[in-house]
Amino acid sequence: MKILYLECNMGVAGDMLMAALYELLSPAGQSSFLATMNQLFPGVEVRPRQAVTCGITGTHMDVTVRGEPEHSHDVALSHHQDAVHAPVHEMSHDEAHHGHEHGHAHSHHHTTMADVTAIVDALALPLEVRAAASAVYGRIAQAESKAHGVPVEQVHFHEVGALDAVTDVTGVCLAIHMLRPDRISASPIHLGSGQVRCAHGVMPVPAPATARLLEGVPCYTGDIRGELCTPTGAALVSQFAGAFGPMPVMTLEKTGYGVGAKEFPAANCVRAFLGEVGDPQQAEIVELCCHIDDMTAEALAFAGEQLLDQGALDVSSIPLTMKKGRAGIAFTVLCRPRDEERLAQAMLRQTSTNGVRSRCCRKYILSPSIRTVDTAYGPVRLKCASGEGVYREKPEYEDVAAAARRAGLPFQQVWEDVLTTTKEDRYE
Repeated sequence: MKILYLECNMGVAGDMLMAALYELLSPAGQSSFLATMNQLFPGVEVRPRQAVTCGITGTHMDVTVRGEPEHSHDVALSHHQDAVHAPVHEMSHDEAHHGHEHGHAHSHHHTTMADVTAIVDALALPLEVRAAASAVYGRIAQAESKAHGVPVEQVHFHEVGALDAVTDVTGVCLAIHMLRPDRISASPIHLGSGQVRCAHGVMPVPAPATARLLEGVPCYTGDIRGELCTPTGAALVSQFAGAFGPMPVMTLEKTGYGVGAKEFPAANCVRAFLGEVGDPQQAEIVELCCHIDDMTAEALAFAGEQLLDQGALDVSSIPLTMKKGRAGIAFTVLCRPRDEERLAQAMLRQTSTNGVRSRCCRKYILSPSIRTVDTAYGPVRLKCASGEGVYREKPEYEDVAAAARRAGLPFQQVWEDVLTTTKEDRYE
């Protein structure tokens, strides 16, 4: 099982998280990631550069909008009539800017949640990535709505900042999509401490929206002054992390460092660990299912073979009665979580169904193994399974069938003779 673990000992911000995940990609994956990100918005460019924090080398993601670098006004809230200006960009753990007092003249058009959703939906990205990005923005809007006591429809995003922020959010969602971890977990989140000055006053750390986003998430303050966890960072981690705590025991494959812009006494970075968990007793599995009433048995069998060739773990079909008394088939595919979207699309192509249902399940499994025994018919392989106090084995069909053909005997007779031999072999 592939595990992604996010270490947030110095908080988390969208650009830092994107940079850490970028480092986990293969060189070809990194090239594909940058090519995709740099065609999303006219005038928006994403460039990774090497950065160092406390002697540790990592990556910092530079995001420019029409040649201007991203600005740190993630916590700069502004009340205009009944609208709340939601945090629109990452602090990058940089100095707290005073609202828009950074010397750049931005047009102050306002983008609603509906506008952001429309922008994301139009992006040339996989459906899974667009859905995740919209969900992250939905979390931010809901948090702002609760923090400031206004309807979600009155939460607005600054237009220029929204481009920066959407780039960070979609970048994280795309990188996770490309990595395809089976499970994501994170450490408790370091929030920082003190206060930050915003456009209309001084706010405590964490900012109200950030605190709302982190409800139910383990987090803590410390001696480091400043906002370490931004609203966008909080939304991303709470969206993707299924659990919080120490890093699980795993075989580490790769580590990524996403470096922030400001210097602190501690290393200013988000670390991302990618590894494998080798617990054979438990696993997550996805069940894809559809109902079909207009395919022949041969066509459906062909579809099953194609899906198995494409990585499905198992394919099954069960007769059922559909509406108006029509005879149909419940067609089910089991797959790994990382293969869900790809195999769901394959089911739509290979079968006549108009929709596929998906359900994630916890699977308890026995550890498989193979052993060979000598029989009167020659060597025969046994498929073994053990764990949870259970042990079972059975002869390999192809070996028994081949032995039966050579001996000119019925399959069942050879099968029973092999089983008798395996029992004697086990108890010698």
